[in-house]
Order: sequence, then structure tokens, then C-alpha cells
Amino acid sequence: MADYDIIVIGAGHNALVCAGYLAQAGHKVLVLERRHIAGGAVVTEEIVPGFRFDLGGSAHILIHHTPIIQDLKLTDYGLEYIDLDPLFFAPFPDGSHIFIWKDVDRTCDSIAAVCPEDAEAYRRFIETWTPLARASVESFLHPPTLFNLGRHLIWGSGLGSRNWERLSDILRGYGQVLRQSFKSPKVQAVIAWMAAQSGPPPGEPLSAPFALWHPMYHVTGMKRPRGGSGMLTQALARMIKAHGGEIRTSTPVAHILLKGRQAVGVETDTGERLTANVVISGAHIHTTLQLLNGANLPAQTRNLLSASRIGNGFGMVVRYAVDELPNYSALPSPNGAGPQHRALQFICPDLTYLEQAYGDYLRGRPSQRPALITMTFSAADPTLAPPGKHTMFVWGQYYPYELASGQSWDEIGQREADRMLATLAEYAPNVSQAVIGQLVETPLYLERELGLYRGNVMHLDMSIDQMFLLRPALTLSGYRGPVKGLYLTGASTHPGGGIMGAAGRNAAQVVLKDLSKRWWRF
Repeated sequence: MADYDIIVIGAGHNALVCAGYLAQAGHKVLVLERRHIAGGAVVTEEIVPGFRFDLGGSAHILIHHTPIIQDLKLTDYGLEYIDLDPLFFAPFPDGSHIFIWKDVDRTCDSIAAVCPEDAEAYRRFIETWTPLARASVESFLHPPTLFNLGRHLIWGSGLGSRNWERLSDILRGYGQVLRQSFKSPKVQAVIAWMAAQSGPPPGEPLSAPFALWHPMYHVTGMKRPRGGSGMLTQALARMIKAHGGEIRTSTPVAHILLKGRQAVGVETDTGERLTANVVISGAHIHTTLQLLNGANLPAQTRNLLSASRIGNGFGMVVRYAVDELPNYSALPSPNGAGPQHRALQFICPDLTYLEQAYGDYLRGRPSQRPALITMTFSAADPTLAPPGKHTMFVWGQYYPYELASGQSWDEIGQREADRMLATLAEYAPNVSQAVIGQLVETPLYLERELGLYRGNVMHLDMSIDQMFLLRPALTLSGYRGPVKGLYLTGASTHPGGGIMGAAGRNAAQVVLKDLSKRWWRF
């Protein structure tokens, strides 16, 4: 008899969501995590004394388009969200600025101050693309079968009726769509920079949907767990334990145990063998294959995965403890927090700026003029810092894992962090003298500490050849692994990276369906 019904490798947010559904369904679940804390890349720790730093994902946007929080009753386990409004704030070198509020009318008023013509264009953009945006999100909530994709992305979006003319926009790069939709480079940049968070540059064909689901930000807005991003995964951990599940931290898995071509458990790095009827891996797909320890995988699987675009890094982030919030020249707030500090703060003046940053990345060097997002969540959640102090997280793109110079990130990490801070200081000069302490998370740090292979926070590039039925590969896109009894979840699977949890929910649905068909084996 197996030790457990289900063993889950890794305690990232998708793996915990998956484990939560399975534990709730009555299965005996064990989660094994190599780090000292559950949460994967969604954790909050006190790095500088008195300051709580998120080590990975910070902004919880897409999870609120799912039923996960309600299904798993996570508010019963201490999860409390704070609404953040405005959503985005973009200052510009000429002293102007744009706010994106949850309310479309209020957003249009802000845009009108920069470009009256684009205020109405923005309203039309939201009205035109809301059906596709809703359909896209709905498609994320189901396994990527041809039936589900057709039902949601074609018929659900309205493209299957009389709107085929929109298809030409969807096939373009989001940069092209935004340039044709808006007159002002500033308005283009605000939408483009958020679209770029998924990875593709503005000119990549078929990347338009990353901008076209922008309307969804006006539906659920932006939220943050009180106490830090990691409060989501801690609530998930408590929920799993309350349903009889077990979570072991500081327990790396060395191998997936096989009996013939069936996964039957795992072996930890200490040599302990634990058996299960089902094994689920929330690790990167390439890490998962390594854990199979040379299993005789089908040639098609090996070939498809060897061609996968793992990516050459993506971005880096610096977590700061600061004496004061950034005081933006475009909207001064010398006496403390303003509405801009509750929002994600964008440093990306136009599309050309973003394209140049990506060009540096393609040359194998850090962006010389990095596009940034500044996050000062302590302005909305005082529990993150001591009284009168704040946290300030600065995310930058694009940063290659492999450097053409031959240098290592251990050598240049601090230099690039200083460059990011200097870029922010061009918009908020006070930040240069405000730093108390910091944590620099380079692409190499993200790999070493958070298990993000090659520093890619999305696991695999979010390009059209690695999405939906092709993520992580055509033969593995249904959350079933390359051997029987092994299932996949996490950012390597549909719908990809992001703090959504849909991959965990979808994988749990597949596992539960398969188990219901072979109940007699248990």
C-alpha cells in the first residue's frame, strides 16, 4: 500500500492550489519543498530587520478572475486582500502623468489631460476588446483542449460571428496595434509596458492579445494580500494542513521513483523513499525531466522539449527598505503617500524606449535604459515596514541570464541595481538617498534561490509557440506527464506564468477526473 495518495513536488503557488483541491477532495496529500518555506516564488520574508520583502511575485491581479479563493475558502485561513486603486501610474520626463484607475471614466479623464483624442480612443479600445479579454481569461480556467479553446476563444469572444475583421489585429504585435489605436506615445507606453510583463517584445507577431486583455484590469482591479504576497501561499498551506495534508519544507526531491513506466513515488536528497499512487510536479518542466533520472522518454517528448524556448533570463528586481516614498517630479508628494504610491509605477516613456531595452537584451547585455515598475505597497499596507519607513520594489526588463561580456551576474549585479535606481531617480530624485537596505535579485539569484531555471520567471517564454496546446509541448499540454502516474502543474503548463493559480486548479481537475475513472485501484 502506498504511503500517500498523492505526492506534490514543490510548494509554489500553483502546486499548493493543486494540492489544496486534492486535499479538499479527501485525498492523503504530501507536499515536498526544497526551500525552508512553502510558497516557491510567492513568499514574503523579513530580509532587512523590520521590513517584509516579497521574494517573487508581488501584484495579485489574475487570481481574482478565478474561483480559487472562494473554492478553497482561503479567507478562513487568514487571507485578506487590500484593494489598490489607482492601478497604474506613469510619470513622464516632461512633467505630465497618467493614472489608470479601475473606473474607466476616471481613467479617461486622466488620459484627456495628456491627449484629449486618446481619451475617447481608450474608451473605444476597452469596449471593443472586453469580450476577447473575458474570453481569454475564461480559456485560462480550463485545460487547453481544442474544444475548450474553440468554445471560449472563438465563440465566447465573438470572433466566430461577424467580427472576423478583428483577427488581423490579433495576429499582429501589440506595439503595432497600440500605435494604430492611440495617438499619444504616452498612452501607448502605459498599455504596452503592462503587456510586456508577459515577456514578448512589442514587435513579436501574435503578441497583441497581451495588450488586448488590458480591459480585464478594469473588471477586478488590483489587489494585495495584507502582510505581503506570501500570505496567499501561507493561507494555502494552512488550508492543506486543515484537510489532513502534510507539507515538508527543506526537503529536496532527488528522483521520481518509477516502476516500469509508472511513477510510484519520490526519493528525497537524504535517501528517504516515499510512495504514492500519483506524483504531481510543480517544478520547471526541465527540472521535472531531470528528476526522472534517465527514464526512457519517448523521442517525440525529448525532441519537443529540447526545442522549447526556455528563455535567456527575463528581468531582475531589487527590493529596497527606504526612509521615504519616491517623490515624483511629475506629481510631487513631499508630505508622504499619494495615490500614485498605491499603484504600480511605470518608468517607460514610450514604445521606442521599451524596444531599445529589448534590443540590449538581444545583444546579451543588461538594458542600458531599463524599463521599470516601482511598487511601494507599504503605502497601502503599513504592516510591511516600521512606522515612517517603507518598502520599495523595483522590477526591470530586460536582463539576459547569459551575458555576452562573459561576466557573471555575481560580478555585475550590484552595478545593474545601481543603474536601475539611478533611472528611477531621474523621475523621483529623492530615492538616491532614501535606501536603508536592499536585496538584489538577478536572473542568477532567481535560479539559485527560487528555482526559476535560467532566471525566467515564466519558466518558458510566453510566445505563441509555447502557449495553450503547445505548453510545455504538444504531447504534455494536458497536465499529464511523460510517464503514467505523473502529472504536471506550475508555470511550465497552461496558462503559463503569473500569480493566477489556474494551472494548479486545472491540473487538479485532470487528476480528479482520472482518479474517478480508476477508483478501484485504491
